[in-house]
Amino acid sequence: MAHKRDREATRARLLECSRLRFARDGYDGTSVRDVAGDVGVDPALVFRYFGSKSSLFTEAMAGSSAPVVLPDGPVEELPAKLMHQLVFEDWSEYAGEHPLIAMLRSAGHEDTKDRLRQQVCEGYLDVLSQLADGNEDKNLRTELFGAWLLGIGILRTAVGTPTLAKATEEDLRPHLAAVAEALFGRPVPTDG
Repeated sequence: MAHKRDREATRARLLECSRLRFARDGYDGTSVRDVAGDVGVDPALVFRYFGSKSSLFTEAMAGSSAPVVLPDGPVEELPAKLMHQLVFEDWSEYAGEHPLIAMLRSAGHEDTKDRLRQQVCEGYLDVLSQLADGNEDKNLRTELFGAWLLGIGILRTAVGTPTLAKATEEDLRPHLAAVAEALFGRPVPTDG
């Protein structure tokens, strides 16, 4: 029985280390040898457990679907909650970034791009579009808002621009309110 627990613990550790590597370095920048080295095992063991680098990536990043679950509460509170989730929450298991931002490093691969598109479109944008007044260019305005939020997260964590990296949620709230009202055509609460 101890052998099985060691196998499961090693497998879990490989997934944890590969998730961090893929989040930080992307698919192309991560090697099976590096992941195996992080855990202190032979690279052949990674192939035995997962079959391929692609399968390792798929399984390691599969958990990135869970955080995409929309925060509870009225749709009007969603912009502030998404800003918190995308920009300020600490996702240490994904190298400190929201899984969507971490997955962008691997977006050159079709399966990752498809997963990102599905999570963004069906997970966030469909619900956010309920905030947009009128039907004229409603989807465009919603996607612009999503791009703005995601862009803040990228500049803050992946790029590390100095002003955004130091900004607090309180600093961004008036800007969130202004952008949300301009794009959705109505005020939205920003105290999430």
